[in-house]
Amino acid sequence: MKNSYPIILIPEKTGYTVFVPDFNINTQGSDLTDAIEMARDAIGLMGLDMEDDKKPLPSAADIKNIRCKENEILSLVDVDFTEYRRKNELRTVKKNCTLPSWLCYEAEKANINFSQVLQAALKKELNITDR
Repeated sequence: MKNSYPIILIPEKTGYTVFVPDFNINTQGSDLTDAIEMARDAIGLMGLDMEDDKKPLPSAADIKNIRCKENEILSLVDVDFTEYRRKNELRTVKKNCTLPSWLCYEAEKANINFSQVLQAALKKELNITDR
């Protein structure tokens, strides 16, 4: 799921503090580009935690309803939570599967990597392409 969330960039002596109203979180960056990237990362992490806890993601607030102080910058950050999970959640899980013994014997004899074959088959079945 992809969405764009408003952020408030607050200039500091060095860099920016970033407030993300929809998630009620703060982050910071050394410059404007870094601050925006850190906001995207903070939103992505918070969103994945919420999804894992079966909580709904907040809807993006209407940017017209957000007020900033004179020196603050109001902007939007887009986050694709599906893509963020794919790029950042690299842990592996062990799955037990069953197959006929003759097939297991033939695959082992051919030095087939079961994990690679299963991953490839699941990606094909789910229409997921590597990027």
